[in-house]
Amino acid sequence: MKRRGLLIVISGPSGAGKSTICRELLRSYGENLELSVSATTRKPRDGEYEGVNYFFKDIEEFAKMAGNGEFIEYAKVYDNYYGTPRKYVMDKLGEGKSVILEIDVQGGMKVKEAFSEAVFIFIMPPSFEDLRRRIENRGTETEQDICKRMKNAYSEINYATYYDYIVVNNDIKEAAAKISCIITAEKCRYKRCNIEFENFREG
Repeated sequence: MKRRGLLIVISGPSGAGKSTICRELLRSYGENLELSVSATTRKPRDGEYEGVNYFFKDIEEFAKMAGNGEFIEYAKVYDNYYGTPRKYVMDKLGEGKSVILEIDVQGGMKVKEAFSEAVFIFIMPPSFEDLRRRIENRGTETEQDICKRMKNAYSEINYATYYDYIVVNNDIKEAAAKISCIITAEKCRYKRCNIEFENFREG
């Protein structure tokens, strides 16, 4: 019997390096790990592509999907809506593939309510000074946007206590390696194994 895939929720403040860690994790882990593609109402940034980075929707399309129950979770973040398409995730889990949800803490808490068996990992920056520097280096936000993101970061970090694991992102490869170890360990949990232990008992 094929073992069901693992649902992995990765959250953290904007600028903590979630996307970069996920890319490194996918590169190093192999084909049995997938990154869920979210739907969003925000406009594409340079270098982002439909169906690869996000499914870009206008507000009417997004509202219709939400009304039809097509999202595992959705939330408004920085004046735009983001949602996790339910069918994609459930299909991949059914195929035995593990799926990463790279989502904000609002979405993470909603997933926790619906999928208590998921694994929740919070990415922490080394410091707030380092976090601000990373956001500034993007060159895509105004000073007002940066201040807003830093204010939200203080609030988001309070949710770290609701997550199963904390990974401090001092180094991308090191952080990805730690998450890889977490995934491997979680797959070995007794409750996730389909082994018929009766076959191994004497007599």
